[in-house]
Amino acid sequence: MRQTLLAASIAATIALTGCSIHETQAPSAAAVQTQNPLMQPSALQYQAPDFNIIKDEHFKPALEQGIKEHYQQVLAIANNSEAPTFENTIVALETSGELLNRASKVFYNLAGTDSNPTMRKIQGEMAPKMAAHSDNIHLNAPLFARIDSLYQQRSTLGLTNEEVRLIEVYHQRFVMAGAKLTDEQKAQIRVLNEEQSTLTNEFSQRLMRLTKEIAVVVDDVDQLAGLSDSEIRAAKADAAAQGHEGKYLLSITNTTRQPVLAKLENRELRQRVWQASSTRGMQGENETASLVARLAQLRAERAALLGYKSWADYRLAPQMAKNPEAVYKMFGSMVPAVVANTQKEADDIQAMINKTGGDFTLAPWDWAFYAEKVRQEKFNLDESSIKPYFEFNRVLTDGVFFTLESLYGVTFKPRPDLPVYHEDVKAYEMFDTDGTSMAIFYGDYFAREGKRGGAWMSSFVAQSKLLNNKPVVVNVMNIKKAPEGEPTFVSYDEVTTMFHELGHGTHGMFSKVTYPSLSGTAVSRDFVEFPSTFEEDWAAHPKVLANYAKHYETGEVIPDELLQKLLKSRSFNQGFDTLEYMAAALVDLEWHSLPADAPLQDVANFEANALEKHGINIAAVPPRYKSTYFAHAFPGGYSASYYAYMWSEILAADAFAYVQTQGGLNRNIGMKYRKTIREVGNSVPPMEAYKAFRGQAPTTEALLKRRGLN
Repeated sequence: MRQTLLAASIAATIALTGCSIHETQAPSAAAVQTQNPLMQPSALQYQAPDFNIIKDEHFKPALEQGIKEHYQQVLAIANNSEAPTFENTIVALETSGELLNRASKVFYNLAGTDSNPTMRKIQGEMAPKMAAHSDNIHLNAPLFARIDSLYQQRSTLGLTNEEVRLIEVYHQRFVMAGAKLTDEQKAQIRVLNEEQSTLTNEFSQRLMRLTKEIAVVVDDVDQLAGLSDSEIRAAKADAAAQGHEGKYLLSITNTTRQPVLAKLENRELRQRVWQASSTRGMQGENETASLVARLAQLRAERAALLGYKSWADYRLAPQMAKNPEAVYKMFGSMVPAVVANTQKEADDIQAMINKTGGDFTLAPWDWAFYAEKVRQEKFNLDESSIKPYFEFNRVLTDGVFFTLESLYGVTFKPRPDLPVYHEDVKAYEMFDTDGTSMAIFYGDYFAREGKRGGAWMSSFVAQSKLLNNKPVVVNVMNIKKAPEGEPTFVSYDEVTTMFHELGHGTHGMFSKVTYPSLSGTAVSRDFVEFPSTFEEDWAAHPKVLANYAKHYETGEVIPDELLQKLLKSRSFNQGFDTLEYMAAALVDLEWHSLPADAPLQDVANFEANALEKHGINIAAVPPRYKSTYFAHAFPGGYSASYYAYMWSEILAADAFAYVQTQGGLNRNIGMKYRKTIREVGNSVPPMEAYKAFRGQAPTTEALLKRRGLN
């Protein structure tokens, strides 16, 4: 599952995590401004960071000075002797913290994409300071009194709808951070927030170390039967880079399922790879199991302080779902069909194992390999025959960019003159239909050491009319790059992920709101995945496919017979795909439904009981993420919210089906979607925005069809 919204995670780190600001020994601004490029806005277009001159040693001084300056600005707002107004309170807060915002966006983006030991050390040092800074703002009684006063009067102040919405967002944010608590309770929540920030940072650090630690080293090339020559060469090069000269290294991605398992013929090696993935974090120096148990407990305690029966109730209150019961109901209604579908797939796979001479029962490390054989038999489809038609650069330019131009009228121009933070990163400028420049976009698509797993979108600069800011956005993925001089091919799953992430990217780049707190992707968790998931289905649109699915050598369009096989095969294995996602989402929700007085849990037992409770404990289909490497739910910003992908997919499938009734791939419906959904950010409540586009609330009919479950 895509891992997206790093910018939102940064905001959450600053906004929800606590050490006294007064203890920060920040260097004087005069001493560092002349030599630290983060101390001033970048002179590059749209304040794109000048990565040529930003060094590791610049981050900590800029972050500490930023905290100091921001806190002073907040105190001035809180202690203003004038009566609170929208301008002197809300707008003043929106324009505060410029240095901290700039420095933190650059630092946390690079910490996730191009990390090193120095940056990881800074992360650890800054986590409690950022948490304290958040608490010093959100627990400031005079400041909240001003916001609350405006909130109570909001309908009588003659404000625009966006201004009223902003007041409501601020009020909710402060209340949920603890602004209404007693002084004693505020002291308690500071302690909990500081520990949570420390543990989530430690979780992220251990996961990054684990990724390198658990990579599978293979001595004999014969064990790699099933991989292409190019993939074997890449594995050999990776092994050499890690000091295993003459051997082969299979890297482990951040999900339970590993792509290489669909190809490896050696069952023993498949089991090694799967176990390296599924057991990570359970023991050893970098175990994360203890962090999972304590973080769940900490969050439950925090929720209780704030008046909620669980962290899930707390987290879902401001979302579209409103409460965990709604999510359990959504999944519960789907379980029978999904389990039945999955069992049928398992039966087909077991039959294939038996047919091909396998004397064993289907295990998790067998599923992908034999599912591919079933796919080939059912649809006469060989993945290796498709690969030459999915060359990375063509997919990006003639697929993703082509679709965005067809729907929304935007074009992307390479900007090789702009500095980037790694040689694999490419910079682009996005232009509107009339040639107006709209945004800067960075594409960071290839896996490397120092980058966390997954795929996501983030911002270096968020759009805002108030600040006169145009967006500077980045998409990040972990595609395996081909050896030097060879083309990089992507799987169809990676194709759809490229569409997905630029769905997030354009959500940020199309934004046309006034206030930064309402900009782009600053929407609820269970709405933010809607615009990105909506883009995925365009990857299979015949007109789009014909434009990008071309043979990398001959330029020949993918033959119609092969294309039809591909399209028909898309519904295959949807039981597995849906069940492994649902399992992860329900485990996440169960962890965060624990009451505050629950003892520390044994991770393995807790997971097994959660799956059994919901009738989805199928041994051959483990959760997409197990708790010990569930980056979304524990160090990330999706705690009690991993369900949001499915919730948003209901909207996406319904919207895509509606678009097809309006002529499909065309500028008219694309511009309506852009204006009603993409441009408004969080200035309009999500369901109001959806109804403005669709004309009605969504139904689940299109989702079931999309997943082949009806």
